[in-house]
Amino acid sequence: MKYKNILVSQPKPADLSKTHYDDLIKKFGLKIDFEKFIKLEGVEASELRQDHVKLTDYTAIILTSRNAVDHFFRIAKEMRYTVPDDLKYFCMNEATALYLQHYIQFRKRKIFYGSQTFADLIEIMKKHKEENYFLPTSNIIATEDHVAMMEEAKFNFKHSMLFRTVPADLSNVDITKYDMLVFFSPAGIESLKINFPNFVQGEVAIGALGTSTAKAVTDAGFTLSFSAPTKTAPSITMAMEEFLDAENKKAKKR
Repeated sequence: MKYKNILVSQPKPADLSKTHYDDLIKKFGLKIDFEKFIKLEGVEASELRQDHVKLTDYTAIILTSRNAVDHFFRIAKEMRYTVPDDLKYFCMNEATALYLQHYIQFRKRKIFYGSQTFADLIEIMKKHKEENYFLPTSNIIATEDHVAMMEEAKFNFKHSMLFRTVPADLSNVDITKYDMLVFFSPAGIESLKINFPNFVQGEVAIGALGTSTAKAVTDAGFTLSFSAPTKTAPSITMAMEEFLDAENKKAKKR
């Protein structure tokens, strides 16, 4: 089988043996390496001031991820802003809401959350149209969609970048030894291009999680070998397994 050495563009799981990756390693005899292709950099308080952001102006904060939570409280500390007890928190999902416990007394705050999507959260926010919202963002594409939805709903709000996704330093990685690469965001594809400008796909299989990541693969001029979620493969590891099973069957017919 020609696919044996795989590079997954994410940190290694804390306990690999409890993941489906371990099942794939045993089933196909794989060697899987994990490497973060991207990292987050926080925007400094001075940049926010240049963007005319004054945290005391807002009565509600919108938090779309744990990263948004971390960087909101980081920037609040840098700007010497004491987060008021009556600030309302609108979170993308329950997991993000619960993560607030790292910074505040959860039960004593006004916290709302959607089921999973920003559209769900918008419906909840419509019951609080009087709020003046602040939306911390990153430099990811989804920000544009979120802003457009808030503008359509006619909320009073301001958005500003609190952190940005940038390529990690991959100078320690020998990309030529891998025959499969797995990506989880368009930023990962951008990191591949920046870190390895001479990379040629050839027979290397490339997998992607999510439609935006899959599009980034093809937009970059690469061939997409497999993706998730699909009806038969809701996770990227299941998509990997389907692809490897199919390649095995092809090899046996030769």
